[in-house]
Amino acid sequence: MPVPTWRLAVAAAMGSIVVLLAPVDPWIALAVVNALLLVLAVVDWRRAVPPDRLDVEREVPGVVGLDAPAEVRWRVHNPTGRALRLRLADQLGPSLRPDSRRAALRVPANGRAGARTRIRPSRRGRFAPAQVTLRIEGPWGLAARQGPQHVPGIIRVYPPFHSRDEAELRINRARILEVGLRSAQGRGGGTEFDALREYSEDDEFRRIDWAATARAHKPIVRTYRAERNQTILTLLDSGRIMAGLVEPFQRSVLADTAAGRAPAVPRLDHAMDAVMMLTAVSTRLGDRAGFIAFADEVRRVVPPGHTRGQLARVTEAMYDLEPRLVESDYRSAFTESITRFRRRALLVLLTELGPAAAEETLLPALPLVVRDHLVIVAGVRDPAVERWAMAAPTDAAAAYRKTAAVQSLGQRRRLVARLRALGATVIDAVPGRMAPELADAYLKVKATGRL
Repeated sequence: MPVPTWRLAVAAAMGSIVVLLAPVDPWIALAVVNALLLVLAVVDWRRAVPPDRLDVEREVPGVVGLDAPAEVRWRVHNPTGRALRLRLADQLGPSLRPDSRRAALRVPANGRAGARTRIRPSRRGRFAPAQVTLRIEGPWGLAARQGPQHVPGIIRVYPPFHSRDEAELRINRARILEVGLRSAQGRGGGTEFDALREYSEDDEFRRIDWAATARAHKPIVRTYRAERNQTILTLLDSGRIMAGLVEPFQRSVLADTAAGRAPAVPRLDHAMDAVMMLTAVSTRLGDRAGFIAFADEVRRVVPPGHTRGQLARVTEAMYDLEPRLVESDYRSAFTESITRFRRRALLVLLTELGPAAAEETLLPALPLVVRDHLVIVAGVRDPAVERWAMAAPTDAAAAYRKTAAVQSLGQRRRLVARLRALGATVIDAVPGRMAPELADAYLKVKATGRL
């Protein structure tokens, strides 16, 4: 594809001056100048190197965190014996927020040149830029050849792990409790026998092993640790109700400057943070963590595992999930769980505690699993609804909004009570607190030996 350059425009401007000053008929002079410029541009275009003769490489980061900076690099190899001036434009999506999608390069004969740009993704998911467009100027710079090159690449934008520090805190605290030390949260303990040791003044009397004491002729106590190799299965709802927007975890560079606050995020993103925290904590403490994502059908399954790479596998399985605008089928998700994993497990359902959807689908399906498994149902509530319920109305619209908010909160409390009556543990947390509260509930279950 021939493309005129700015140099051709400058030459045309100079030619207009020649036309005005020429001592001949202006129309004749105009025709001669235009014909000359056209011939020169065509010759220059024909002498330009075709884009498909160059080798283009794109170096992209395999994985980038949401709102985290990263670099994209381009390298162009010129196999011809002539130095080239060129411009390139990449197919980077707006959600990657590149500083620039274009670069101007001067590539030496039989040499290479490169350029780079910085990206800062604003949306998680899978991005696959596949094309780079090159524009190569001719020797005189009057015209250029332009054409695309197929340069495939994949950029995975992972959800941010906001609760990473909270996870490390709970892992360290659980390990301290496991070796028998005390913490501000309470006494350590477990139900799985670990070892025998000599009695100390801080030990409980009921821990004394009388047979070992008789043999050793001194007080010996049993030490216990929390059970390992238990199964923790997280069920992530990715249906319609998880598309609702609530307040974000914290302020970020994505802040809405016009409104003066950070934009809301889907409930699904809060749930993903909880999935990552629970997976990290449970696998680091020796348990087996699995994952199921569902909407109207089961979408992703990660079998339980306890290796250090399990968190990466779970994150890889859910990073590009988007809410489907369909009703969630809890029955199929529970059936998949009990079919695949028959051993008693801790089932953690991350969903929205909305009365309308839950009463029709969740409550009838819950008895399938509460009989044989320990179930935790967790959701994130919207602080805006609580503010509306507490606010003093100043007009009719605010009064109606307050009434709707109060009614919604009342329905939510009744749903939580019904879920608990069926035998489930319920966590209804504000944004940023669901993951820590869920990890605390898991650690409590682990310490008390309920599995």
